[in-house]
Amino acid sequence: MTLLVTGASGQLGRLVVQALLERGTPAADVVAVARTPESISDLADRGVQVRHADYTDPSSLDAAFAGVDRLLLVSGSEVGQRIAQHANVIDAAKRAGVGFVAYTSITRADTTDLLLAAEHRTTEELLVASGLPHALLRNSWYLENYTAQLPTYLEHGAVLGAAGEGRVSAATRADYAEAAAVVLAGEGGHGHEGAVYELGGDHAFTLGELAESVGRVSGREVVYRDLSVADLTAALVAASLPEGYAGVLADSDRGISEGALFTDSGDLSRLVGHPTTDLETALRDALVRSAA
Repeated sequence: MTLLVTGASGQLGRLVVQALLERGTPAADVVAVARTPESISDLADRGVQVRHADYTDPSSLDAAFAGVDRLLLVSGSEVGQRIAQHANVIDAAKRAGVGFVAYTSITRADTTDLLLAAEHRTTEELLVASGLPHALLRNSWYLENYTAQLPTYLEHGAVLGAAGEGRVSAATRADYAEAAAVVLAGEGGHGHEGAVYELGGDHAFTLGELAESVGRVSGREVVYRDLSVADLTAALVAASLPEGYAGVLADSDRGISEGALFTDSGDLSRLVGHPTTDLETALRDALVRSAA
């Protein structure tokens, strides 16, 4: 059975390939695709089939998907372009006779009003309309969205946000990647066709609790400053983020305040077979890396 991972040069896609290998899938049965195959040449060195594919080039997708049984569509990173790109992938998967597609979506994509969810919701609808057997992997936030900001938190002694007392079920990319590998490989005695998994960490937290955790692991005083969506957007723009992207991030905090990125389904830890990585462990690991 040949398993294909799109976006394998990205952070999540690469981790999915690694998880497949670690969980026992033979390297020769794994296809990793990227726009720049040379960026994943190390996977080829491990025996993985490395192929070129570009979400905007249907002919490259046709060539890449040849002989593939099951496919993971890792959502593209170009907000505003993803519907057309994902449609190309789904259409090519159907032409190639792929038997199953898993898609990395977002928490409750079918009902949420998060700005970030609109393209995910349309992609889910395209998958349903395609008739392809599929599963939806609705990921909550990445813990790395916060751990990557650790130096900034420590520099300013503050976590800025607009999430109020809302709780976010963030988990590490590695945990989400392992769950994707389980589903893609059809582990668990079934193929996961028709499954909708609401994936998130076992222990949700508020941004106030994030600030407290940063303070504990660093030994520094760190506070949470809750702003309006408009003020958070302005602060992110002042920190050199493009205005459109800053607005999407601030809207995501607004969503967190309303429970949009919270899930207590337990799907993630059940799929991977172990507890998810907790916030303070992730922060300590990030602190060690930043000091190296």
